[in-house]
Amino acid sequence: MTRVWNKSDWRAKPRVQMPDYPDAAALEAVEARLAKYPPLVFAGEARRLRSELAKAARGEAFLLQGGDCAESFAEFSADSIRETFKVMLQMAVVLTYGAKVPVVKVGRMAGQFAKPRSAPTEAKGGVELPSYRGDIINELEFTAEARVPDPERMLRAYTQAAASLNLLRAFSTGGFADIHRVHSWTTGFAEADKAERYRALSNRISDALNFMTAAGINSDRFSSMSSVDFYTSHEALLLEYEEALTRVDSTTGQTIAGSGHMIWIGDRTRQPDGAHVEFCRGVVNPVGLKCGPSMTTEDLKVLLSRLNPENEAGRLTLITRFGSGKVGDHLPRLVETVKQEGANVVWVCDAMHGNTIKSNTGYKTRPFHMVLEEVQQFFAAHRELGTIPGGVHFEMTGQDVTECTGGLRDVTDEDLSDRYHTACDPRLNASQSLELAFLVAEELSKRHEEARAVV
Repeated sequence: MTRVWNKSDWRAKPRVQMPDYPDAAALEAVEARLAKYPPLVFAGEARRLRSELAKAARGEAFLLQGGDCAESFAEFSADSIRETFKVMLQMAVVLTYGAKVPVVKVGRMAGQFAKPRSAPTEAKGGVELPSYRGDIINELEFTAEARVPDPERMLRAYTQAAASLNLLRAFSTGGFADIHRVHSWTTGFAEADKAERYRALSNRISDALNFMTAAGINSDRFSSMSSVDFYTSHEALLLEYEEALTRVDSTTGQTIAGSGHMIWIGDRTRQPDGAHVEFCRGVVNPVGLKCGPSMTTEDLKVLLSRLNPENEAGRLTLITRFGSGKVGDHLPRLVETVKQEGANVVWVCDAMHGNTIKSNTGYKTRPFHMVLEEVQQFFAAHRELGTIPGGVHFEMTGQDVTECTGGLRDVTDEDLSDRYHTACDPRLNASQSLELAFLVAEELSKRHEEARAVV
């Protein structure tokens, strides 16, 4: 790093979007306990993910990052983890076929407990209370007691994250991820009414798998057919939690954020001289940086230098979030800045956060067509600029929720109240997530064909 770094240095920097705990002694006690707990992830895993992301930066892999907007203590269950993991595997198979490169699978799981908010307080019925900031900080219930930040909640978050990781590791290597099983689930989706557009691609994947089986490439002989590498990620928002789980790798002497394989800095917390950038610059994990419309070229230059001073491939992922119709206004200037700096980055599209609207029925939602449009505009811009679209980032769930409108099942404004379960932002449901994977695969196929034509 460019200068000496200590994991506590962020405490001397301006902090935003973080709670003020009323009981300092209780906070210190929790931090001390967490500091003695085992890390949730290990340095070798984080280094392996950095290597995979370096491939995505070169167009030799593609990143699929998805999961909950904010993990919930109340909604936590083995079933919910399994269903989200299952949908991500299905999406990955479809994307792999479209891109003709490996798909790096990273979940917004086992750590995505804290959320930034647009305002420090919210009002209901004439009562104003502190905003809900995620289960790791306070409670969703709209009472004064529930909204008080409680450091003990960090311990519960750690326990839930550890249990989630344990199950994800078992699913990844225990046969659940067998590619033939995964595609059989996808085949069911493609055979549904109104899915004619996706049936042909699904059939081509089936033909490819059948050919591989006939050629002797099967799960019995090749472990890569029955297991996957699956990584976790979250926004590094609550820095007391992040610092407490930071460890020094005994083999390299490098410092790793032990809370997740990949951490990211949000669009509201990316101040170049702020606490979140200061913490993230010193750990060796892959780091994501959310880039919204307000990202200036000067700030981006500073952040590129601060977060990746050695310009290492796979270290820094730029996750753009502009909104449908706005990609062309902002992405080209950021791409030009990266080119001028000669920076190694992975370009990823977050098509969720810029497309949040309030429905006619009063629910916060995200129209499916707007999410798709931003993805398409992201690919089109990179084609025009001659750069590599390295991945997509979605807030999604494997549950059959009704939070985003549109899609194959055509969720309407009136349907939103049926199964609107999110604690914060609306998520794509399983059907919408898989449909989007098919549509992104079409964009990836275009890119692959264009590359072949050039050769």
